[in-house]
Amino acid sequence: MENRPPLPPFTRETAIRKVRLAEDGWNSRDAARVSTAYTVDTKWRNRVTFVHGRVEAEQFLREKWARENEYRLIKELWAFTDNRIAVRYAYEWRDDSGNWFRSHGNENWEFAPDGLMQCRHASINDQPIREEERMFRWPLGRRPDDHPGLSDLGL
Repeated sequence: MENRPPLPPFTRETAIRKVRLAEDGWNSRDAARVSTAYTVDTKWRNRVTFVHGRVEAEQFLREKWARENEYRLIKELWAFTDNRIAVRYAYEWRDDSGNWFRSHGNENWEFAPDGLMQCRHASINDQPIREEERMFRWPLGRRPDDHPGLSDLGL
């Protein structure tokens, strides 16, 4: 059996840690690695796409990061209970034509006792931005610890 600490029930501290670990994983853009944070039978709603199972989640992520170039994400804890976490987030990316976007969203997560995410509901809106409006300018990969979060950036 896999374990993915921190495990539920969550405290404020462990929920914040879980959110940062998820952010770090998604910023890696490694679909195979990221998909291991989800149960084998995970269920997602991502905008209007419904994903069933870890294999579909991995494929979804591969396709996402193939079209969302220079993807950089910041997540922030919104609320938590024993085995659920709500986050808000924003990410910046550009399409193949060089158009930049900031996507704003909210996710509701439910975790199995082993700490793997078994359910993910995401609502996301894409905002076109100009290159000079970008706020997420760290090198691709993990957001540096000293980079401001969403609230600090006024988002």
